Amino acid sequence: MRAHLGDQLVIESPTTGGARRDGEIVGLHHEDGTPPYDVCWSDTDEVTLVFPGPDAHIRHLEHGQPGAARESQTDSGEAAVPPAAPPSGAANPGDIGRRVAAERRRLGVSREETAHRARMSLSYLTYLEERPADPTLAALIGLAGALGTTVAALRGGGIDLPPGQGNALLHPQLRDLGPEECRTLLSTHGVGRVAVSASDGRPAVVPVNYEVIDDAIVFRTAPGSVTAAAADKEVAFEVDHVDDALSQGWSVLAVGPARTVTDPDAVRRFAQDAHARPWAGGEREMWVSIRPTSLTGRRIISADQ
Repeated sequence: MRAHLGDQLVIESPTTGGARRDGEIVGLHHEDGTPPYDVCWSDTDEVTLVFPGPDAHIRHLEHGQPGAARESQTDSGEAAVPPAAPPSGAANPGDIGRRVAAERRRLGVSREETAHRARMSLSYLTYLEERPADPTLAALIGLAGALGTTVAALRGGGIDLPPGQGNALLHPQLRDLGPEECRTLLSTHGVGRVAVSASDGRPAVVPVNYEVIDDAIVFRTAPGSVTAAAADKEVAFEVDHVDDALSQGWSVLAVGPARTVTDPDAVRRFAQDAHARPWAGGEREMWVSIRPTSLTGRRIISADQ
């Protein structure tokens, strides 16, 4: 019997028709994946050390295919399906793992000490911090207690709050971005903010879904709307990203003239190349194009990097 982190241990009742028990393997004690295992039981959320018997088998979760699973046979002599290979390559943590690592570093606590406090195997904490994972409630409760925070915070609670409420870096560094890096960051479609003078003469900043097509920032709006007032004016367009877990982020500011797109072929191409419709919904068939004459940006990183 061999397993890796995230697999399920299933124990069948020796009584025909009896209930079975299953749990997630959250800790390995041997590099080759042989027993014993630390198992978090689905019915109690308790983690116990398990030496599987002949009534147990492993359900291997396919890495990279959430929700997919396949079962191997027991060690009774039947052919067993080899477990999926553990993920390799550069670390690619999920949001929870990044929050755990960031909070641990903020407190100055080692990974080993955190695992000890959370009563969790070091190998599982390493996996959690370096790979996308879906830890159990029991694991999150243990980590929250070890780090002096809450399960909601580790899960990203406060999603309705504005970004940037995390703690600042101990040694932040603010650096200017070059034009090419600004173009690269801007070219990822998403949500940006256009600053315009509304029809009543007052300034307004409005979020819009945008695309970058042929080096122009384009977005859809409705005639008579605030963003429609951007047409035939010089406007500012800003896009940013804030990483609360790491207290880092960047922003790009584009300034240039805005024009209403009237060419039917251009409108058709914009609609075809658009990744998504405006989140606000409604009929928004007026296209506005901004061609930046100025492109600047800044990034906040740790000076220790």
